[in-house]
Amino acid sequence: MPGIRQFSGNVFPLNRENVDTDQIIPKQFLKKIDRQGFGKFLFYHWRFNDNGMKNEDFPLNDEKYQGASILVGGNNFGCGSSREHAPWALLDYGFQVVIAPSFADIFYNNCMKNGILPIRLSHSSVEVLLENATNTNYELSVDLEEQVVSDEEGFHSSFEIDPYWKQMLMNGWDEITITLSYDDQIKQYELLR
Repeated sequence: MPGIRQFSGNVFPLNRENVDTDQIIPKQFLKKIDRQGFGKFLFYHWRFNDNGMKNEDFPLNDEKYQGASILVGGNNFGCGSSREHAPWALLDYGFQVVIAPSFADIFYNNCMKNGILPIRLSHSSVEVLLENATNTNYELSVDLEEQVVSDEEGFHSSFEIDPYWKQMLMNGWDEITITLSYDDQIKQYELLR
């Protein structure tokens, strides 16, 4: 997967708390085991009416959010079941970064493992981002190396990230890549057995 060092993108504001993984990707769409094709089902019950037509009241269907790659959400984002399909759906739709005051632990780790950068910012910072993104087309820049989120209007906020996950995301590594980096040592060990 591609690494993330510096990233800029348009923001989609989802001003809702406790967005659970079944809202992110409903259970009836979990029939595939590969990571592709889940984006069209992202927030399905919010994006579409019962007749399958787009729900014009859901902001992600607004033209100004088409192509958004940074999602800003409320507290406890990604709660509920541990389905890895939730980050798959976000990534397949085009989101690379999710910003919220807090995340469910399993969802947070699943994002990291799948190449999405989840960023915890204070409630007050998230409120500023939500307001800015609601009022206009709004772009944020994320510098993972410096651990900073900023915009061109003066917003600037640092964030914490575990050094292990930071290296994984910056280099585009997953846990299989890490294991394969020890290929020579693994082969030597196998020869000794």
